[in-house]
Amino acid sequence: MAMPSKVKYLIIGAGIHGLSTAWHLAAKLEAQGKGGGKDILVVDKTAIGAGASGIACGVVRNNYFQPAMRELMAQCVEVWESDKEAFSYHPVGYMQISPEVMHKDVASIYEQQKAIGYSSDFIEGEADSMKYMKGLFDDWQARGITSVLHEKKGGYANNLKSIYGLAKKAEDLGVRIMTGVKVTGFELGHNTGAVAAVLTDKGRIECEQVVVGVGPWVSQIWNMLELPKAVDIKGRDGKLHKDVPMWRYWCLEEGTLGVDPGFLKTNDGKMPPVIHVDTDAPLMSDVDGSLITDKLWGIYYKPDFNFGGIQGGAMPYVVETPVDKVAIDPYGPESPDFIVGDDFAHMWTSALAFCHKRFEGQGIHWKKEPSGGLGCFTPDSFPVFDTFRQNVHVIADSNHGYKMIGVGKLVADEVLGQKSRLLEPFRLSRYAEGKLHPVSNSPFPWS
Repeated sequence: MAMPSKVKYLIIGAGIHGLSTAWHLAAKLEAQGKGGGKDILVVDKTAIGAGASGIACGVVRNNYFQPAMRELMAQCVEVWESDKEAFSYHPVGYMQISPEVMHKDVASIYEQQKAIGYSSDFIEGEADSMKYMKGLFDDWQARGITSVLHEKKGGYANNLKSIYGLAKKAEDLGVRIMTGVKVTGFELGHNTGAVAAVLTDKGRIECEQVVVGVGPWVSQIWNMLELPKAVDIKGRDGKLHKDVPMWRYWCLEEGTLGVDPGFLKTNDGKMPPVIHVDTDAPLMSDVDGSLITDKLWGIYYKPDFNFGGIQGGAMPYVVETPVDKVAIDPYGPESPDFIVGDDFAHMWTSALAFCHKRFEGQGIHWKKEPSGGLGCFTPDSFPVFDTFRQNVHVIADSNHGYKMIGVGKLVADEVLGQKSRLLEPFRLSRYAEGKLHPVSNSPFPWS
């Protein structure tokens, strides 16, 4: 395929956001008689799903303390459900299992899920929570649990299969996807701040609209667009906090226990929901009984044939290296710096044993293969979806990305001039205006 010198819509990134935007934009253009997929080009410097989307755990949930995130995720779940087969989507549900310090937050999530018609059950109290969990798993033994939120929707999807499913939907509508094309800069129009062309290592491409959906590489594209590296934030105390860094990296820790995925079936022989457990009960080693942590901790896990075992993760850790010096490439399992180690494996398999008796002594089956990746986070760890340089639509997901398959549908609307109510709470201006999202008591930065 020859590199075009001009295209109407140029999308950077062939992951969940870029491909979802391309698919929905092509469909909307055709429906409105304004063109179609032939007007859209997707470029990626490596390959389809080569970034965070291709290694994602794949969890799809609505479990957010922030009302704006809950509404947005309800829309995204609808997109996942629209073609389960193409997206390799497993609607098994999702469970948030929590200690007393999180009880009030999770109760609020449940009430607001009810308000938007998102189906879930909420169990309160230590005894009732234990009874509910033993009704699913007779070997359940986690301590310090006083509430269970069981979302009946959501679940997980197989990462690369879903990305290629999106790519096919876009290509079937005439979208061109070109890989091995690295963006090197932007050319601004004369006397305007708008982008007139995207510069790549394969040549210059004139365009009318640009969509950026590059996951952890967003800080690099941000710099190329000469956007601010720091922002002023009006805090909840009304004070202005100046020059807060726009980006920071966290290292994501995930892995797989190499047992049969059926090892985690429920009492009735079915595959379980995705399980997320947070607790402030001390976590002891399943190897030697030593204390791992007595602070609030959490893990998530699910049986997954795609990963070949019980797959999941735990809290990420902050990368202290200055943002512009973080080695994002090579990414994911190929990185020499940002992959999980023995400490994570020890913690995570001990945590599984804390939750289920069946996992005691199973740490020996940990799959010793490279895993993990980097996430590029905003100042408040929530996404920024906004338009810059007049015609550049930036999808900065702050590592909430893969589950948000529906964001591309909303961005496609905005590219065509229709502002989205669901994206409005995620504008960059929220920092200066003090319109911040509420913060939960979760040990995870994205909850």
